[in-house]
Amino acid sequence: MSHFFAFISRLKYIDRWALMRNSTRENLSEHSLEVAMLAHALCIIGNKRFAKKLNADRAAVIGMYHDTTEIITGDMPTPIKYFNSDIIEAFKQIEANAAFRLVRMLPGDLQSEYREIYEPAADMDYEKKLVKAADKLSALIKCKEERKAGNGEFKKAEKATEKYLREMKLPEVEVFMEEFLPSYDKTLDELA
Repeated sequence: MSHFFAFISRLKYIDRWALMRNSTRENLSEHSLEVAMLAHALCIIGNKRFAKKLNADRAAVIGMYHDTTEIITGDMPTPIKYFNSDIIEAFKQIEANAAFRLVRMLPGDLQSEYREIYEPAADMDYEKKLVKAADKLSALIKCKEERKAGNGEFKKAEKATEKYLREMKLPEVEVFMEEFLPSYDKTLDELA
């Protein structure tokens, strides 16, 4: 008997943004779906606009599973997680151990397939960058939604996240931010 998928289904019980007052709660399951869709879109943009040969489907799968280790580690708030290089390295090791533990929950014949999701091959390095960018885009979208709902608590996070994304200097992200991101400031009536 394998507990892997029952364990993964617990993503819906882990809320994000624990240090912030939220007008709308967001759990890791919702966030992971958004990251998967955004990572997929960024790869498609890369392929269509910049003649790259990115694996959009694989990036989406990596995005779906990117935070599953937090079922074991919990959601570490960003200011703590990135406080200094020692904490960053320690947390990377903790996440790697959590991924190993999750993969070991699978039947032996499935483990290699899932290990490649948690530890993508070197030829997936650019897609991994785009998954990281999708993760940050999801955070930026959350900040915009909170601000639109009148929650000023997310202003600083919004500015810092946008700055981080711009500093990534990824053309796919620039396209997304120019062509798609402004729509998140609109109401449903304005979108229809």
